[in-house]
Amino acid sequence: MSNTIIIGVCVTETKYPNYPAWIRDEANGIEILELSWEKQNGDELHYCHGLLLTGGIDIAPCFYDPELSGYPNQPARWNSARDQFELDLFREAQSMKMPVLGICRGLQLINVAMGGSLIVDLEAAGRINHRNMNGIDYLHPVQIEKNSLLATVSGIGEGVVNSAHHQAIERVAEALIVNCFSDDGIVEGIEWKEKQNHSPMLSVQWHPERIANKEINPLSQNIKAWFFEEASKFKQ
Repeated sequence: MSNTIIIGVCVTETKYPNYPAWIRDEANGIEILELSWEKQNGDELHYCHGLLLTGGIDIAPCFYDPELSGYPNQPARWNSARDQFELDLFREAQSMKMPVLGICRGLQLINVAMGGSLIVDLEAAGRINHRNMNGIDYLHPVQIEKNSLLATVSGIGEGVVNSAHHQAIERVAEALIVNCFSDDGIVEGIEWKEKQNHSPMLSVQWHPERIANKEINPLSQNIKAWFFEEASKFKQ
């Protein structure tokens, strides 16, 4: 039997190469399988040992607020085909009890999949801007909830993360709990409330794949190590 661990990485419209570059690890036998709404190759999830839900453009409002027709800083067009493809992937991963890591949009997609809602634009809602400006990620402190999976994985109680988002979780889905907040009260991480009934899952609003000092930063490296460990367990 091959020792290779295969991670399914969702193709994104924005900065996709950062994700494989972060996840692929030849020394640890980690390989990438691209999962794409354009190829509609969701059946290939069954070759994988973990699912990475990446960042990208906003989730189409029809998936969480069908009455919403527009809002500030919305994309030129939504990609509902990608949304549906990745919602299906997430649900299939759950049925398989496959480990899942959600990043930025991936965190929001998981909340939407489980029945939660989103703040459609932080500044329009009177909150601080968390967007990438002029190609530079916004940096801010976060507080990690004690006794959370994220606290166990990261080994720290606070840190500084990068942000490049204008949306955020509003109503947290019933099956989820928040494991991390920004100082201005934005949800920065989620995990399962009842972990024994679901596949292993961590999701963060920041971008661990491109955060500063990602090779040693516990809010990047420790999360990746956790994901690899859970994928290895799933493979067995």
